[in-house]
Amino acid sequence: MGIIPFSISKITGGVLRSFMNTMIIKLLIGVVCLVIGVLLGIFLRKNTAEKVIGSAEQEATRIINDAIKSGETKKREAILEAKDEILKARTEADRELKERRGEVQKTEHRLHQKEEALEKKTDAMERKSEELNRKIAQAQKTQEEAEAVKAEQIATLEHLSGLTREEARDYLVKSIEHEAQHDAALRLREINQRIKDDAEATARELITTAIQRYAADQVSESTVSVVPLPNDEMKGRIIGREGRNIRALENLTGVDLIIDDTPEAITLSSFDPVRREIARLSLEKLILDGRIHPPRIAEMVQKAQREVEQIIKSEGERAIFEAGIHGIHPELVRLLGRLHYRTSYGQNVLLHSIEVAHIAGMLASELGLDPTIARRAGLLHDIGKAVDHEIEGSHVTIGVDLAKRYKESQAVSHAIAAHHGDIEPTTIEACLVQAADAISAARPGARRENLENYIKRLEKLEEIANTTPGVERSYAIQAGRELCIIVKPEDVSDDQMTMLAREIAKHIEDELDYPGQIKINMTRETRAIDYAK
Repeated sequence: MGIIPFSISKITGGVLRSFMNTMIIKLLIGVVCLVIGVLLGIFLRKNTAEKVIGSAEQEATRIINDAIKSGETKKREAILEAKDEILKARTEADRELKERRGEVQKTEHRLHQKEEALEKKTDAMERKSEELNRKIAQAQKTQEEAEAVKAEQIATLEHLSGLTREEARDYLVKSIEHEAQHDAALRLREINQRIKDDAEATARELITTAIQRYAADQVSESTVSVVPLPNDEMKGRIIGREGRNIRALENLTGVDLIIDDTPEAITLSSFDPVRREIARLSLEKLILDGRIHPPRIAEMVQKAQREVEQIIKSEGERAIFEAGIHGIHPELVRLLGRLHYRTSYGQNVLLHSIEVAHIAGMLASELGLDPTIARRAGLLHDIGKAVDHEIEGSHVTIGVDLAKRYKESQAVSHAIAAHHGDIEPTTIEACLVQAADAISAARPGARRENLENYIKRLEKLEEIANTTPGVERSYAIQAGRELCIIVKPEDVSDDQMTMLAREIAKHIEDELDYPGQIKINMTRETRAIDYAK
């Protein structure tokens, strides 16, 4: 029993050693085969890579050769194109150079002609200069002779009068002082007369205002409008059956229609210019339409009212735009527009207000004040005339109430109140508005004046000047405010001009009645005329 196990273990050990040896041998064989395979793979890969590299080098060489050939071709093409461009540029440059040369030649020709003309002018100027120098020398000689004669005459006058030059000058000064005192007295008389004239003008203004406020059957240019008719048959259509058409028109507009024997015309009478304008537009529309009956009359009156309201609004806006002011209440703008239909002494009140605004603003600017307040007060100073026939009181009082109602400043309200002297002005702006109002009213042509008398006054001014010895001709300008006189230089000297102007002024003062003052502008001119032959 003990011997058998020992034998089995011995056999097993031998088998294991034999198995291990076999495995080692196989392992060594595998390692050898692996090394051989690796070496073989490396060799094959190297051969393959060398073949690929060789092919790539051949392709690259081919591509480079192709690129070189293509570059040479493009190079030759570019050279040819450049040569063509150079040729074209050279041709164009030659053409422009030729044109420039032509222009330069023309310019040189013109310059040459101008040089010749300048040389001729220079020669002529030199000749004229020599002639002028000769005449100047002759004039100086004549002047010296005149001075000698003058000195001799002065000595003779001193001998004959028994007065020296100083004594004669003192006597002349005293005479002028006496004459100035006389002129001052005349001015004082003129001022007093002007005050009386202003009082009379104010009375006429009050009468005109009263006529406009009171609806009386009085015909004047301020209260009537004339509507032309296509024929006299239209009068019967306007009157209508039993007078229903004319009654409807009068009731709707508040205007009296006067249909008399005047051919092809109807007169509209009303103290309210706005209502008169509405009636005029309505009647003109009805005449053009041809359908005249009460319903149609009512429709046309409504259309005319809308048109007049639009006109009033646009005229008010135009007025504030022209005056250069802003921030006025819309109701005041509408009232300003109503002044477009109001006249005073034949002067449109709206235009007068705009003019006063501009004048007051310019005066304020000249005095270094704010022109805005002055323009605002000037534009609104007659605003009461837009409603003075509807509300009791003068247009000044109504204007002040309107200014306060629509939040105008105290300065504007005070200027409105003082522009006719109802109260004493306490601000400079009020004084400026007062002065601007007077200037606008006194401007030539602003107020109605007899044209024939105006022309006669101008002719009389020129006649007084022309009949004075030594006067060659005269012109009345600036609406008779200035008399331009040209004297004869051979008859009137420079020293005599002052005395001659004073003589003409005294003659005008003695023979004419006129407002303000007339400027005497006297001119003496000496000309030397000669002819080059």
